[in-house]
Amino acid sequence: MTASGAVGIRVALIDDQHLVRSGFRMLIDAQPDMVVVGEAGTGIEAVALTGRLADGGDPGVDVVLMDVRMPGMDGVQACAQVLARPVAPRVLMLTTFDLDEYVWAALRAGASGFLLKDARPDELLGAIRSVAAGDAVVAPSATRRLIEQFSHTLPSPTASGPVPDQRLDVLTAREREVLALIATGASNTEIADRLVLAEATVKTHVGRLLAKLDVRDRVGLVVLAYETGLAGTD
Repeated sequence: MTASGAVGIRVALIDDQHLVRSGFRMLIDAQPDMVVVGEAGTGIEAVALTGRLADGGDPGVDVVLMDVRMPGMDGVQACAQVLARPVAPRVLMLTTFDLDEYVWAALRAGASGFLLKDARPDELLGAIRSVAAGDAVVAPSATRRLIEQFSHTLPSPTASGPVPDQRLDVLTAREREVLALIATGASNTEIADRLVLAEATVKTHVGRLLAKLDVRDRVGLVVLAYETGLAGTD
């Protein structure tokens, strides 16, 4: 609860390790603008939990912290089912890079980002707030590591070069440049420095990319850039 008694960001915790959920709950419930509204230990339970919260006549859940690796239905499958609802929460995937081979699939399923399970408390809380506000959590260094690790899932250029993708036809040359840099994990500040633009101008370009490509967040832009062959892995 917030100081005024109003419910803040409503968070659901999905992880098969009870101690992990307990630690997250203690941290989140201690914040004045957040509250944990439910927990689950499997993907199947996650789908059922978010459904109950959405159908219960209350505000439901805003952000789901979803572990990637769980017994039975994994986090990718659960993410896709949770996001298939007409009014869906945002999903923030919890991952360990040395084990998780499903993260790219989770991003393609619509997750709003990913966070290492050993992230600092302030990083976790900041990620929850960012996702709840409609932003995506794609740390530049983590994005580069992810792309390197999962590059085998990305389209391979043909001998004559990448196959043109009609989804990019609506973009200007500058918007393509911005999208290609987003795919490298560059922040708005880094893109502004690279292209010699004002950061506000970069934000405008990002907004236009989201609208033109019908993508809901920055994670979706990264995925699309690689799917279309605009971004390379070298």
